[in-house]
Amino acid sequence: MTLYKYIILVVILLSDITTYAQTTGTKNTTATFNVAGVCEQCKARIEDAAIGKGVLSAEWDLGTKEIKVVYDSLKTSLEKIQKRIVAAGHDLQTAHAPDNVYNKLPACCHYRESEAMVHDSKIETASKVQLKEFSVTSKQTSTYISALNTVRTETITSKELLKAACCNLSESFDTNPSVDVSYNDAVTGSKQIQLLGLSGNYTQLTVENLPGPRGIATPLGLNSIAGPWIESIQLVKGMGSVANGYESIAGQINVELKKPENSEQMLANVYVNDFGKTDLNLNLSKKINGKWSTGLLIHDDFLTNKQLDNNKDGFRDLPTGNLFSIINRWKYDNGKGFLAQFGIKTLKDDRTGGQTAYNPSSDKYTTKYYGIGINTQRYEAFGKVGYIFPAQKYKSIGLQLSAISHKQDSYFGLTTYNATQRNIYGNLIYQSIVNNTMHTFRTGISFLYDKYDEQFNAAFYKRNELVPGAFFEYTYMPSEKLSVVAGIRADHNNLFGVFITPRLNVRYEPVKGTNIRLAAGRGQRTANIFAENASVFVSARSVEMLSTEKGKAYGFNPEVAWNKGISVDQHFNLFRRDASASIDFYRNDFTDQVVVDLEDPRTVKFYNSKDKSYANSLQVGLKLEPLDKFNVSLAYRYFDVKTTYDGKLLQRPLISKQRAFANFDYAFSGWKFDYTFNYNGSKRLPSTAANPETDRRNAYSPAYILMNAQVTKAIGKKRPMDFYIGVENIGNYIQQDAIIAANDPFGRYFDASLVWAPITGRMLYAGWRLKIK
Repeated sequence: MTLYKYIILVVILLSDITTYAQTTGTKNTTATFNVAGVCEQCKARIEDAAIGKGVLSAEWDLGTKEIKVVYDSLKTSLEKIQKRIVAAGHDLQTAHAPDNVYNKLPACCHYRESEAMVHDSKIETASKVQLKEFSVTSKQTSTYISALNTVRTETITSKELLKAACCNLSESFDTNPSVDVSYNDAVTGSKQIQLLGLSGNYTQLTVENLPGPRGIATPLGLNSIAGPWIESIQLVKGMGSVANGYESIAGQINVELKKPENSEQMLANVYVNDFGKTDLNLNLSKKINGKWSTGLLIHDDFLTNKQLDNNKDGFRDLPTGNLFSIINRWKYDNGKGFLAQFGIKTLKDDRTGGQTAYNPSSDKYTTKYYGIGINTQRYEAFGKVGYIFPAQKYKSIGLQLSAISHKQDSYFGLTTYNATQRNIYGNLIYQSIVNNTMHTFRTGISFLYDKYDEQFNAAFYKRNELVPGAFFEYTYMPSEKLSVVAGIRADHNNLFGVFITPRLNVRYEPVKGTNIRLAAGRGQRTANIFAENASVFVSARSVEMLSTEKGKAYGFNPEVAWNKGISVDQHFNLFRRDASASIDFYRNDFTDQVVVDLEDPRTVKFYNSKDKSYANSLQVGLKLEPLDKFNVSLAYRYFDVKTTYDGKLLQRPLISKQRAFANFDYAFSGWKFDYTFNYNGSKRLPSTAANPETDRRNAYSPAYILMNAQVTKAIGKKRPMDFYIGVENIGNYIQQDAIIAANDPFGRYFDASLVWAPITGRMLYAGWRLKIK
């Protein structure tokens, strides 16, 4: 069955399945009301309590805090359903759960200490007094940091993603000061993130806590996750949980996709820009019955403008081509503690770039015109199974599984790079308490398998990595003011042997609204030197691998770093509204590193180094609402990142030491205005002193400013539509002479990898979005 036939089949399935079976002798009633809760465990507990005699379905939404109950009013009543929910430990607007029941809930479920502001003091006595009218207001900002989470986790909601075009994950951080996104080079169109002054290779990227684009998929991975698919993004700086693995060094980015059980029935999005790029998105979801739900996420984008050359260097600023991807997912919830979800993903991406006159049918592998071609095919299957013990809600067990096949065939001028990666991942997690919820733990076993097969010109590199591991994580929470998470894991890599990963996170709240967090731990990763540095392929540099060992990964040891961090988050009132300020400092020290040395313009050298290498990151931020529905976010960030290159401790190239950020958004009467300002400080450039004078570049780039803006108009309530227009790079800032020796791409001085600023200039876009709830 072809892919398109499969799509048609699933669409028909989604359209034709009836939601509920019709029965006789019943009187079905639907009721919707608010229930307090903060996490997935709360969701399972609330829905489990609501289900009973006469209840056909119960669905609680984590975002809105609303539960939708369908029940037979001849067999039960709304009052009985609500009493069961309150008895399980969850407050309603008209009833207060017993304190002794609430206090026994797991620490992650303590919703009363959440950041939501309860503006009616009567809630404390609501269980004793029947109120005729009651109002609870919970205002959630588009990005927030949970006050209760021991690990400092910034959540970027789908509301924040609508501030910009957000066609894919690489554009999801345009309005976030913590993450930098930049082009890898001036030809391939691939992007990378930078977190804590380190490239995206050092950030663990996961999708719903399963492996995301990594390894071979690193250079183009950010483009493979469509923006309209994203429900939220969780950003952790530094070390996260050992339950998620050992690869996080700079931090972890976890992407949560739209869930079929609570997302819109349909979301359609069309985007076009004046570069000639078009994006089409269609999200479909269907609740089949009280237990099953399914979703289909489709993304298609294409760029056909072969003459896009705003910096006038004879090269296309972006490659042309088409990317098509699709996800089909299913979820089962029996309402009694057993949950399962599974699905498949597929992606096909074809790109052609190079000189504007390049024609692959006649010029490929010739020196007539310089061209690149990248063909990617990726297939994934994933599954999760979990069980929450009905009589002991704090106890659960879950299994996560995924399998990925990623294949890339590519050429860069006369250079060939073909690669295949196959990955299998499994993670079994058991969670419970020790005596009471003051002491909780998670433990489990994991398995990671990677099979790599790479061809670089005439050389072949193959390796298999098998990494079984086990972990244990203990959480101590003696009070609302203090929590400690201590974790350790042991893994065995068949290439590198046994290694231990300890991590520690501490949260302390000395006074209400002030959260101080400490974090420390170890991270380890295997460097994939070709895929992670594909930008050097669009240059005349020769590749030197200075390794004396056979086996391992290209003969190199893994990269190992220790991360230490401290952060302070302060919540307060300003202009009679909520405001927050934050400051965080993190330091990474590498004890072993695979250095990418570009200091000789003729070569790129890869070698292991135990010499001094570190990254210091300092960031301060302020969020406030000076006027109703007018939000301001300000931030300043400073990096001090240095690595020893051939015995010399130098600032790491292409990293801005300073960045200033401001975002303003204002909404009224269906209109929304967003404006983002970014100041990017000077960056050190790899040395080009050995080049002829005409092909040299300055030692440092100039500082520059980028500004983006967007206007959105929402129309309709039952079937709301958004119309949006925007502009990126308002000032039309372009890096001139981004490609060294662009007029001689097959010469010895050609280099398109030293990109430190935009090369595409100002871009205008427009779009339309339709939601059917």
